[in-house]
Amino acid sequence: MGFDTVKRFDRIVALLVQLQSKRVVKAQELADRFEVSLRTIYRDIRTLEASGVPIISEAGVGYSIMEGYRLPPVMFTREEAGSFVAAEKLMQKFTDKTLGAYHESAMFKVKSILRGSEKDWVSALETQVTIDPAQVLFNDEVPNALELLFESIAEKKQVFLTYHSLEAQEPSTRYIEPVGLFHENNYWYVIAHCHLRKAYRHFRTDRMLGIQRTERPFQLSHGTLDELRAQKEPENKTKVRILIDRKIARYIGGSKKHYGFISEKSVKDQVEMTFMTTDLENGFARWYLMFGDYAKILEPEHLKTRVNEILEKTKQGLFS
Repeated sequence: MGFDTVKRFDRIVALLVQLQSKRVVKAQELADRFEVSLRTIYRDIRTLEASGVPIISEAGVGYSIMEGYRLPPVMFTREEAGSFVAAEKLMQKFTDKTLGAYHESAMFKVKSILRGSEKDWVSALETQVTIDPAQVLFNDEVPNALELLFESIAEKKQVFLTYHSLEAQEPSTRYIEPVGLFHENNYWYVIAHCHLRKAYRHFRTDRMLGIQRTERPFQLSHGTLDELRAQKEPENKTKVRILIDRKIARYIGGSKKHYGFISEKSVKDQVEMTFMTTDLENGFARWYLMFGDYAKILEPEHLKTRVNEILEKTKQGLFS
């Protein structure tokens, strides 16, 4: 059996697994995943049909497998089994309690079909891997926030939200239509159409004080998560330039993009960085203090004033 034949066989098996994982799969989706042409996908589908797999195809929609048809569980490689450890640790720390419990139950079922050697591989890794998120991701009063949001998105039903935004003095309540969720800068966010504000808004899960199911259907047809994230409202931005010691600059590479980083250039033994920030007063000023003894503010003057204000309040707290 030639290499190309083995490669095609592996692809067809993987294709069958993907067909069983979703109700409908588009040909282009399969072609993109396996990096082959549509013509190759059409040929592979015919091969599966010829082998007795009952595939239903609909022009312009995609492929699906006849309801009720399932193959025995697929065996996992050692590396695939090892990846379960990372998935389990992430689910334990980065999802709410309810989803975490569902995933734990699912993982027991997955592990039950592993071969002995794969089970040993997973067991050896489980106690040696830990993940600790930098921030609190969920309010303890809302232990099933993600579960309810997932349910709302899938069933297209509104949820009733009690929310305390960063700027508001008191919590507020509103009906929202969740469109999608994403994890960024150590927090979970939901993009939703807010009926109180009559616009799309971002809500942080750790600021949700209550969330309830409703039977109210969505009133709007929403775009995709990527489309909505790309449609950011215009924000007032302030230009910031700082000089920072070169040996320190490399340590802030992972966080500078969150504060509006635009560009940088070398200036002798220092690096001049330019930012366009939307939160000069608190976000940028407090971040700057993390390395301020190795840096200098070039502009604006107001940033210097704000940093001094924070330092003065800090000193008052230390010596009061």
